[in-house]
Amino acid sequence: MGILEGKRILVTGVLTDASIAFHVARLAQQEGAQVVLTAYPRPTLTERIARRLPSGLAGDPPPVIELNVTDDDHLAGLADRVREHMDGLDGVVHAIGFAPETALGGNFLDTPWEDVATAVHISTYSLKSLTTACLPLMKDGGSVVGLDFDATKAWPVYDWMGVAKAGLESAARYLAKYLGPQGVRVNLVAAGPLGTMAAKSIPGFHEMSDMWPKHAPLGWDVADPEPAAKACVALLSDWFPATTGEIVHVDGGVHAVGA
Repeated sequence: MGILEGKRILVTGVLTDASIAFHVARLAQQEGAQVVLTAYPRPTLTERIARRLPSGLAGDPPPVIELNVTDDDHLAGLADRVREHMDGLDGVVHAIGFAPETALGGNFLDTPWEDVATAVHISTYSLKSLTTACLPLMKDGGSVVGLDFDATKAWPVYDWMGVAKAGLESAARYLAKYLGPQGVRVNLVAAGPLGTMAAKSIPGFHEMSDMWPKHAPLGWDVADPEPAAKACVALLSDWFPATTGEIVHVDGGVHAVGA
């Protein structure tokens, strides 16, 4: 019996089979969970990638629901769309982040507010939006897990996405405070740099990815998302019943050591 046996999990952000979210969904299924995916702006892409996941309870790939986390109508209808596939949720994975190109790559001082607002809306506020949209499905409590990148430092080229991640960390703590009485835990997994599609779109990403393995006490493989995915699955399980508002670092130990 797996550690997610009988759990119902919603996973966002499955864009390619190199994404952390894909491997969270894969491991969750292997550990006994029933999974539903969300996708935007190209649900057909996620549906194609979903066929590479293990078959669900009915022998089919996990269902895919279109969800734009900045669209109030999408959020309002999410619970009903999920109910078409499962009668509730025990866990939610927030793997959503985006910043316009002008907000990255060393352009920090010149980024217009409109682009900063886009980054914060999609990468930060969406944690609250997604969580509250799923609350009607989590009447018995559950676990919300978000993907983070250590926001305690100003990283090269990360710029306003770093600010958005700092906001994400704070938002997770406030959600943990307000949703704890409902039995909902909210935690983040801060992964080291990985060669995902989102990361590769950051100008100068190689500056971080080349440096990381040299400084990580445990070493670091930019091509291996499984350690981060395993941490997410562990937090989705019942093995962390009294942990909330936490940031679990899965970065080979870089956050803990000096240069």
